[in-house]
Amino acid sequence: MDWNTRPRPVTEFFAKFTPPKSQSKLASRVKCNVYYYRANYFSWLVFSFVFHFFRNPFALVAVAAACFSLLCANDSFATALSESTTRTVRKVHPPAAAWMRRHVSTQVGPTGRAYGRAKTVYVCGVERKKVVAALALASFVMLYRTRAMWTVFWSLFWFLGGVSAHASMRSPNLKARLSSYREEFRAVWRGYAEA
Repeated sequence: MDWNTRPRPVTEFFAKFTPPKSQSKLASRVKCNVYYYRANYFSWLVFSFVFHFFRNPFALVAVAAACFSLLCANDSFATALSESTTRTVRKVHPPAAAWMRRHVSTQVGPTGRAYGRAKTVYVCGVERKKVVAALALASFVMLYRTRAMWTVFWSLFWFLGGVSAHASMRSPNLKARLSSYREEFRAVWRGYAEA
């Protein structure tokens, strides 16, 4: 799924609400709207957190650290983060950049790993599991110290409630349907390519 999309216009986002006629129409509508308006929903999530954490900005930093730890669990994000950070550090302090890249030169095989073994991902020279665990622990401690767990739950509750209401009541337009069908076609095509 391509997440490099811009949010749809607000006039389009809040236009044409009708109740679904059946359970199958509801499922199709939710799937179509979640795919088509995913950038808008992400913006809604960010706004929900900022709104609820406005009185406690330190807790917002804790939530950002938790989200960052979840993002670091993704292979492509962790690899891209490590590469961009290493390039930036190389401009300032080349020996530190060489230390951060020490595991890249020791990899085996053309794909970077031995056959039958899982690839170990490093973030800035440190094993990813350690980075994710440290970030998750730090964010949990910050959330506990700021007493912001209820604020997190309320933020997520309002976000999920708003997205559920919008996705189920917003009638998808032709562009949304075509985008959804295109993504389904790509998923099926990837399934045939892997088989």
